[in-house]
Amino acid sequence: MSKKHNTLSEYALKRYRLAGKAILDQHGNPFFAPTDLLKAEIEARGNGHYVSFANYDYLGLADHPQVKAAAHTAIDALGVGALASRLVGGERSTHQMFEDDLAKFLGVEATLALVSGYLTNLTVITHLMARRDLIVIDELSHNSIASGVRASDAETAVFRHNDLDHLEHILREKREQFRNVLIVAESLYSMDGDTVDLRRLVDLKEKYQCWLLVDEAHSIGVMGERGSGLCEYAGVDPARVDLIIGTLSKSFASCGGFVAGKRGLIDWMKFTLPGFVYSVGLSPVITAAAAKALELMQTERWRVEKLTHNAELLRDAAQRAGLDTGPAIGRAVVPIMFNSVMETMAVSQHLLENGVYVPPVVQVGVPKDKPRLRFFVSASHTDEDIHHVVRLIAERPYVEETRAVAVG
Repeated sequence: MSKKHNTLSEYALKRYRLAGKAILDQHGNPFFAPTDLLKAEIEARGNGHYVSFANYDYLGLADHPQVKAAAHTAIDALGVGALASRLVGGERSTHQMFEDDLAKFLGVEATLALVSGYLTNLTVITHLMARRDLIVIDELSHNSIASGVRASDAETAVFRHNDLDHLEHILREKREQFRNVLIVAESLYSMDGDTVDLRRLVDLKEKYQCWLLVDEAHSIGVMGERGSGLCEYAGVDPARVDLIIGTLSKSFASCGGFVAGKRGLIDWMKFTLPGFVYSVGLSPVITAAAAKALELMQTERWRVEKLTHNAELLRDAAQRAGLDTGPAIGRAVVPIMFNSVMETMAVSQHLLENGVYVPPVVQVGVPKDKPRLRFFVSASHTDEDIHHVVRLIAERPYVEETRAVAVG
C-alpha cells in the first residue's frame, strides 16, 4: 500500500520539494520579483538603467501612450468589467469590432476572443476531440496543449520535436483507426525559439485528412513582414490551417486569448465552447488596449522590423561569444543554455546585480539537463542593451563563484 499523507499541506510540501524547492533554498529565489520596485531600485543606484528580457512585450507597446489612452477611454465610456458571459449577458460593440479587425489582419474568416490564452487551448481541444478520435502533438508542446489533451476523451500520440518524418509515420500507422485526427503544433516554441515547417505540416494534414491546430502565441506580431504570424512567414494560405490559437498577452500588450478559423466554426463555438460560454467576456479595458495595439502593429510597421533585428542580433552576438543558443531562429525568443542549474542561477544573479533582469528557467518547463536563461526580445531594446547583456555573460566572473560554492 502506498504511503498516505496526513494533510494536504504535507502532500503539497513533498510536491514542492520535487519541483525544485532545494534550488531556491540553496541559491535564493529570483522569481516573482516586483518589477516596478526592482526598476526603481536599480535606477536609484545611479550606475546604470534597468533592462528586462523577462517580459514578452515583443513590439514595445505595453507603455505606448495611445494604448494607455485607449484603455482610459474605455473605462470612462464602458466601465471596467464585461460583467457576464457574452452569450447570456450581452457584449460590448468593441468585442465584435476587435474580433473582425483581428480576423482581417490574420487573413482568416473570423475570430473569437476569450479571457485566457491558456484556457483557449484547453477548452478548444477538449471541446473538439472525443472518444474514437486521436490527437497528435509535438513532444515539446506547451502545458496548455498538454492539459487539453489530458482532459480530452481522445487518444494521444506524441511525435519527436519538429520531426515531421516521425509525425508522418504515426499518421500512416494510426490514421485509419480513428474517426477524427487533430495535429497540434506551435509556431514559435517558447523555450527554444525554433519553429515548425508549416508548409510540410499542412501537406501532411491534407494528405491524411486530419485537422490542424497551430498555437501562434509567440509568432503573431513577430513572424512575417507584417507580423501576422507563421502563415505569412512560411507563405502558407491561412485557410489551410483549421484552427489558429493566439494570445493577447504578448504583442498585443494585454491579456486573454483567441481562436481563429472559418466563420462557421467560430459561429458554432460562440454557442458551445465551454471556456467562452461559461466564462466572462473580455473586459472593455483589455479589448480597447488590444485593439489599439493591433492598429499600431499595422501603422508602425518598423516595430516588427526592429524586433527581428534585435532578436537576430542577440542570437548572433551570443554565438560569436561562444554561448549556446540552441535551435533558436532569431525571432523574439532566444535561449542561452548552461551546463548546470548552479551556473544558470549564478548567471541570472550576476545579470541582476548589473541591472539586467532575466530569471533562470530550471526544473519546470525544460528538461533538467538543459537549464537556461530565456530572453524575450522586444522592439524596445537597443543594440547596446543586447551587446551589454552578452558581454556580461561572456565575462563569466560567476564561474569562479560557482566553483567555490561547489568545493565548499
